[in-house]
Amino acid sequence: MAGRWMEFGKYGANGAPGGEALGIAMEGMVHGIASPVDSERGLAARLNYLTKSDAGYEAMDRAGVHVSPRTLMAWLAEERSPNKANLARLDAAYWDLRRRNVAADLKARLNNGGRGTRVEINPVNQRGVEEKYRRDLAPRSVNVRGVWDRAVDAWMDDDQDELDAVWDEVLDLIGSDYDGYSYVSSIGWSA
Repeated sequence: MAGRWMEFGKYGANGAPGGEALGIAMEGMVHGIASPVDSERGLAARLNYLTKSDAGYEAMDRAGVHVSPRTLMAWLAEERSPNKANLARLDAAYWDLRRRNVAADLKARLNNGGRGTRVEINPVNQRGVEEKYRRDLAPRSVNVRGVWDRAVDAWMDDDQDELDAVWDEVLDLIGSDYDGYSYVSSIGWSA
């Protein structure tokens, strides 16, 4: 995937492989509770979110939160607090469930009824590159269709190889200068 970049960063360019940037952009769409898990508010909000659905209990199970119903009820009633290990597990379960919930919605929004999503691709940062080594790259905007289910699934599975394969398909849409965007500073969309 390096193409003409061969030794990326040798002359001071900064960026990330496009597939990695794609995963970073998706991860940036996952928002949640700002309060830390060890605060009263943060713990209560996470417990409330996790105990509202079967998916929340499954997330706690995946994260290793294995406590009796009595203990869970005591946590919910704020009669007892989880130990540090369980706080970390509850936080992991919360973010796992948030990612899963966002993923389902993200597929629908990015596919946009088959119309796809316009993606802005920002080239690598070449501020630190000596003028004679700079490449003439401008931000690009392309409409991407047909890859979003695969991209979101790869992001959820932390499958960087599949994200790279999806990015290669996006690069095909750019045209003749696709090689200049194998590394990027960022990508984004409005979905």
